[in-house]
Amino acid sequence: MRTLRAALISFLLLAGSTLAEAVPEALREGENGWRQWGSGEMSWWGLALYRATLWVAAPPGGELPADVPTALRLQYRRDIPRDRLVQSSLDEMRRLGADEAQLARWQGELQRVLPDVREGETIVGVHYPGQGAAFYHGDRRRGEIADADFARLFFAIWLDRRSRSPALRAALLQGPAL
Repeated sequence: MRTLRAALISFLLLAGSTLAEAVPEALREGENGWRQWGSGEMSWWGLALYRATLWVAAPPGGELPADVPTALRLQYRRDIPRDRLVQSSLDEMRRLGADEAQLARWQGELQRVLPDVREGETIVGVHYPGQGAAFYHGDRRRGEIADADFARLFFAIWLDRRSRSPALRAALLQGPAL
């Protein structure tokens, strides 16, 4: 676990972006490879919840590579308490196939890495396929969850074909901005 955590941190420091204010500073420090892939709004019963933007650490191309890091940036349109973010995430991961033992393990981890959010604030989750995920609130690193199954199911909330918001999924997966 400690080795995987160290690998995640090392990779995080090596990954980079030239896109100011788009992804956390830690992603901007390394080589230039992060590109915006797609963006869209999430609303529920007509209430705007957040704007989601998907970033990909990949060379130009038309399809999202399955094995490259991705960063999902959520800019919140309203205040949402941490407990609501955690419970919504767990409910969606359950719907996408997580079992109760996994969800019990992940609940505390989500409580640790997800904050209460205020309107205008951002959370960025970075998915490292086969390794886990790292989380930021604004530019502040909140922590990582070194569990590949967690990361796969967490990001599936937005990117899986079974997503509750097919329109948002389509907007995120539309392809690189030209």
